[in-house]
Amino acid sequence: MGNHNGFNIQTLSASVNLVANADTWIEGKAIQQLQKTAELEGVVKAAGMPDLHPGRGYPIGAVFLTKNKIYPALIGNDIGCGMALWATDIKVRKANLDKFEKRLASIDEPVTSDWQDFIFERYQEKALSPNGFERALGTIGGGNHFAELQQLEQVIDEALVGELGIGQNHLVLLVHSGSRGLGERVLRAHVDRFGHAGLDVASDEFNQYIQKHDKAIKFAELNRELIAMRMLETLHAKGNQVLDVNHNLVTEKSIDNQSHWIHRKGATPADCGLVMIPGSRGDYSYLVKPNADPEVNFESIFSLAHGAGRKWMRTECKDRLSKRYRKADLEKTALGSRVICKNKALIYEEAPEAYKSISSVIDAMQDAGLIDLVARFKPVLTYKTNGGC
Repeated sequence: MGNHNGFNIQTLSASVNLVANADTWIEGKAIQQLQKTAELEGVVKAAGMPDLHPGRGYPIGAVFLTKNKIYPALIGNDIGCGMALWATDIKVRKANLDKFEKRLASIDEPVTSDWQDFIFERYQEKALSPNGFERALGTIGGGNHFAELQQLEQVIDEALVGELGIGQNHLVLLVHSGSRGLGERVLRAHVDRFGHAGLDVASDEFNQYIQKHDKAIKFAELNRELIAMRMLETLHAKGNQVLDVNHNLVTEKSIDNQSHWIHRKGATPADCGLVMIPGSRGDYSYLVKPNADPEVNFESIFSLAHGAGRKWMRTECKDRLSKRYRKADLEKTALGSRVICKNKALIYEEAPEAYKSISSVIDAMQDAGLIDLVARFKPVLTYKTNGGC
């Protein structure tokens, strides 16, 4: 094991790299999954990000480059999961969290009929057709999904921040959500028919999967847009989308004039401009500029971490934390922000302690030469769910 060409990217084998420095903690099982998955037929290269952690058979925070085949199971069931960043007109000094929490009480419910014309227009623009998941549009979902009001806390690249129209006097809104069941149905249809086998890119089955995959991507993007618009309307605020980047998807990439396919599961594209990389709900989020160097990009398969990455399995969290924290304690963070999460199991599963430090993930990517920092944001109000159980 060593570093590659002067970049701090570890070489685990001829075809497997790991973006990690000496301080990056990564569970051994995740590395085993990364290496095992790299053995699949057609996989040319694999890379683990510093937020790498074990998944159900395949790792999360990983990227796989294939030729002639794709593997839907490597993308997972939440096709199109990603991050959208919105600039808002909510003044930092006027942010009243008690008032905000009361106003947000209804956004777990399906959108009202007032939104139907807007949804219809977006369906037309995106060439989408009814799929049975419309009631979920504009809702965040469970797991690690969230909508978070954030404050610009540190500016590193003033010019880029200025171009985005983000200022220190107004909050931004970061939305993390996906295709709300549609992606799961697409994967389930594939697994029911083919198991975990890949699809030959010359086959009709490949074309059918890609069509469904691409529609799930568009559905996820619309879902994030609706979440943001709905949340801003509820808070009597306005805003505009600055970024929207998917991190669960498969995309075609020409390398050495040959067609390849990049599978990302919890990995942010490094070839589509600026991206947000959030920490846990009690940690900072970073706006970063990917390095355009083609050599280092190839070693990381044109990808970055998508967040802090889990340290603990969800099933462990309550036992680890319940003796130290009451539910009410977890509704406030060390950074002074508030968390709206009425689901008792989820608030323990998503505790900041269950995640790696975002600074360790960012440091590993900086050491690897993958990113330049643009700005740092701190959480103000994180919305998970008002649904209790």
